[in-house]
Amino acid sequence: MVVDDSVVIRGLIGRWVEEDPALQLVAAHRNGRFAVDDIERSAPDVVVLDIEMPEMDGLTALPLMLKKKRDLIVVMASTLTRRNAEISLRALSLGAQDYIPKPETSSAVTTSQDFRRDLIEKIKALGQRRRGQPSAGARPMRAQTSAGRQAAQTPVSRAPAVPRGYARAGAVPHAAPAGLEAKTRAYSNVRPRIIAIGSSTGGPQALQKVLSDIGTAIREVPVVVTQHMPPTFTAILAEHLAKAAICPAKEAEHGEVLKPGHIYVAPGGHHMTVVKEGGQVMAQLNDEPPINFCRPAVDPLFDSVAKVYGSATLAVVLTGMGHDGADGVRTIAAGGGSIIAQDEATSVVWGMPGAAAQTGLCSDILPISDIGPKIVRVLSGGFR
Repeated sequence: MVVDDSVVIRGLIGRWVEEDPALQLVAAHRNGRFAVDDIERSAPDVVVLDIEMPEMDGLTALPLMLKKKRDLIVVMASTLTRRNAEISLRALSLGAQDYIPKPETSSAVTTSQDFRRDLIEKIKALGQRRRGQPSAGARPMRAQTSAGRQAAQTPVSRAPAVPRGYARAGAVPHAAPAGLEAKTRAYSNVRPRIIAIGSSTGGPQALQKVLSDIGTAIREVPVVVTQHMPPTFTAILAEHLAKAAICPAKEAEHGEVLKPGHIYVAPGGHHMTVVKEGGQVMAQLNDEPPINFCRPAVDPLFDSVAKVYGSATLAVVLTGMGHDGADGVRTIAAGGGSIIAQDEATSVVWGMPGAAAQTGLCSDILPISDIGPKIVRVLSGGFR
């Protein structure tokens, strides 16, 4: 279902959907009121929901839609203004699964191949998550430890509690089949001196959960974050993370020295790396071409952190589409660092963490509720 007050946008997105053999357009509406009234009849798997519309806007319609159809996947669509970015992030906390920034004009939407590709990929990945969810009796993925012992990860049917607006997920692109044994390796015996986190779809809520759970332990090390987000969104994300972690968080600036207890978010539109000069570690930003269709991308951050910190690196790969971060995981592992991946059951999309897990180089594959406490133990020297 497409909900947008622009007849041009509705027609364009509707045509893109219909041209994809895996998708079907079931309805298109010009405001939230019509969409809410039609949810039960049309029964869409995914709704692309505009924010600014007459009579009933997207944020008002969102909870009403979810009340009528609890398993509905909603992707918020908005232009890149600070107000819309704030609303989009608020919508995630209310149950929306993802967001996508729209070009500012109808003509720009018409000619933007990136917008078309990103939108269709999000619809298909999130829709497949809903359609492909394993049955309650499916065998959980098991982790093969470096000592040869098997430890079952949390089954889908017993997924741990997660914060409001953070959905449990089933099989999605890059997801391992139920019952797959994923190898893991031992944690580094060196206490981490940095935490590097990569995330995408579902990431804002996951980041807030993890950083909130780390609590005061975050004051011991700097935290660098690459979340796939456009400009404006990343600045607001940093503000949200500061509130969740109760410590300073901001978009990284080129050349600034990393401080323990501070969170640095890669600004939208820029890759972020770290470099050591004169005994100090600094953030660096660049406008090099997208990697894995993303800028910022996780791989360059992970590669640079591994080069500077080696075995004192602790990396975390959270929910997200695609496989960004998997190459960086290999680099970190080669340098002796440790990696934690979010498990399938609590990921909105198990693409990035799934790809990381399938390298066989992660030290743990954990549900979202266990990642923060595990990081606290590792920071305190508990490497098991």
